[in-house]
Amino acid sequence: MQVIVAQTCGFCRGVKNAINTAQSTLETTENVYCLGHIIHNEDAVNQLAKSGMKCIESLDHIESGTVLIRSHGATRKEIEKIRLKGLNIVDATCVLVKRVQKIAALLSNEGYFTIIVGDENHPEVKAIVGSADNITVVNGKDDLHKIPQNKKLGLICQTTQSPEHFAEMIKEIALVPFVEIKIINTLCKEAIKRQKSAVDLCKKVDIMFVLGGLTSANTCKLAELCRCYNDQTYHLQNITELDESFLKGKKTAGITAGASTPDWVIQEFVEYLEKV
Repeated sequence: MQVIVAQTCGFCRGVKNAINTAQSTLETTENVYCLGHIIHNEDAVNQLAKSGMKCIESLDHIESGTVLIRSHGATRKEIEKIRLKGLNIVDATCVLVKRVQKIAALLSNEGYFTIIVGDENHPEVKAIVGSADNITVVNGKDDLHKIPQNKKLGLICQTTQSPEHFAEMIKEIALVPFVEIKIINTLCKEAIKRQKSAVDLCKKVDIMFVLGGLTSANTCKLAELCRCYNDQTYHLQNITELDESFLKGKKTAGITAGASTPDWVIQEFVEYLEKV
């Protein structure tokens, strides 16, 4: 089978930094905890767990040690709680996510009611919401009722959303009565590059595989976009999830991967398909 890998895919700089930060911390420090998964990829998380990193969802039972802030960031309350407990902090928050947190806080301080376009249950969005006052999350027309009328509105976006979705929501939000609106583009350029590269490739192949965590927002977005152009698109975490019946009658396969997918996962998948 002919296998083509998307021109831009796999680890982004923010993820690389988070993984490198975690590895260097584990090499020099005992009792290292991460508040949630450092990135949304089980393979990478499991590798770090073998090196001693413990994933936790709550700080309640941690009395000593070091807490790693994951790539998606943490809320002001979480940071404050870590400090009050006297725990050490190592911040692996993606610099782009940190930028959005600062923008959200700045908009709030300037008197804007801030709207973030994104998934309210995603940890990145939760961290941004927890970094500012007077802020809400909107992801579709059904959420427009959350926006107060006749106010100064600040509009930002979850970093991994598509430009098309952000543009569509800007259009919808602009129909809500407002005094002033300030729009700041907080989309991740690396995520956009991956989206474009994936869409370009999926149009040229018989079958498209999107590799990465099933809870990874940027990976799910890649799969969603590819399905718009190729109905033979499959989102798999790694080679163990491949059903060989998918390959029947297919001659060319495209592969892309989310920003949190390790290179070895991609390479393993490529090598397997090339032997089919």
